[in-house]
Amino acid sequence: MVFKSGSIKILNGKGGKDRTAYLPDGAVTVVKDWLKVRGREAGSLFCHINKAGVVTLRQLSSQAVLLILEKRGKEAGVSDFSAHDFRRTFISELLDSGVDIVTVQKLVGHATTDQTARYDRRGEETKRQAVQFISVPRRK
Repeated sequence: MVFKSGSIKILNGKGGKDRTAYLPDGAVTVVKDWLKVRGREAGSLFCHINKAGVVTLRQLSSQAVLLILEKRGKEAGVSDFSAHDFRRTFISELLDSGVDIVTVQKLVGHATTDQTARYDRRGEETKRQAVQFISVPRRK
């Protein structure tokens, strides 16, 4: 499931599409640790754990994922967020780091860069800083 390239293969994802997702090095370690608990059998990466702590290779519903996120958000003292905020943050952080929008588009599986741009939550400061890269000749 996790390869030396730091990727995982997502089978039958959104829209029934297969794709490759790349993970930062720190996440690869976490996923490998989780696979030691979960097992390496084919199936959903994120799956059900019963009250006895037994892992069942049964896919979590989107509602179950939302409930887990809400619980963890409360524990962390974060309020008023949605699961899509993770996607917005991922996209904005990549763009802030200088990754071009076409690469970001491919990473998130969007059909167009326009779709990706709608997730960009960077503010006016980003625009102000961007123009500082332009070199204007000084008058003599």
